[in-house]
Amino acid sequence: METPGYSRRSLLKAGAGFSVGVVSSGAVPDQKQSRTPRKAVMLGMLPQSMPLDDRMALARDLGFAGIEAPPISDLSECERLRKAADGAGIRIHSVIFGGWNAPLTSGDPEVIKRGLQEVEAGLRGASAMGADGLLLVPGIVNGAIRYADAYKRSQANIRRLIPIAARCKVQILIENVWNNFLLSPLEFARYIDEFRSRWVQAYFDCGNVVAFAWPEDWIRTLGPRIRKIHLKDYKGGPGLGGQGRFVPLLEGSINWPAVRTALSEIGFDGFMTPEQGGGDRDYLQDVSNRIDRILTVG
Repeated sequence: METPGYSRRSLLKAGAGFSVGVVSSGAVPDQKQSRTPRKAVMLGMLPQSMPLDDRMALARDLGFAGIEAPPISDLSECERLRKAADGAGIRIHSVIFGGWNAPLTSGDPEVIKRGLQEVEAGLRGASAMGADGLLLVPGIVNGAIRYADAYKRSQANIRRLIPIAARCKVQILIENVWNNFLLSPLEFARYIDEFRSRWVQAYFDCGNVVAFAWPEDWIRTLGPRIRKIHLKDYKGGPGLGGQGRFVPLLEGSINWPAVRTALSEIGFDGFMTPEQGGGDRDYLQDVSNRIDRILTVG
């Protein structure tokens, strides 16, 4: 999910009690089991001047197996997207909903009401498109919203959405973003576990933690809670000094071999979607090739 200004199953007995050992003992699949993540591309990255069917075919021809779509409330339009993806032999795997406009951490009941309605519409649209995940920013912390209140409010409101997610068969995937919230992998893991539901899991963005942490560390701690991955690269980070910035994949500070090794250790085989600007066929081919290089290191 874009940050402001930058434009596995669930654990057995999840939530019964959290400790670092939950991930490091038993939950991590055998490293000998080879699991390969799948490549996806955001619908908005494909050339918008092309007909929809041609965009889907282009994504397939460039080696992408999945599409990440924006939220769409018009179910007939959702069906049109699904048919276009099916016709190209790929699938819409997730919807990048967000949650910035009506955060579920707000203290205003009207904002919460609107936020819940928007997420519900997003879940229904995702289901109509054939997606199994909806990316959600759980809320924000700022001068008016205390951290403790954000934690309680967001969990309470997301719990109200779980029955809808279950009916739609679409997981609510919480992403780490620059929202001043869930700033530690230990806290993020505990937050997910406390729902005690397979319908609330994690969407991990590799680039969003680099300013203050190491993505491979977060991956190992979150473990099989991670259902999908966003790929971004970031130049900067702990101990490097200076103002960081987002850069093209493989041109930043991320240790991609370490990330790939961590993903192998947790048995991740879900979709990895780059979150970058759009471009023409040559540009998208380069993005696809860079992801291939990420997948073959480590």
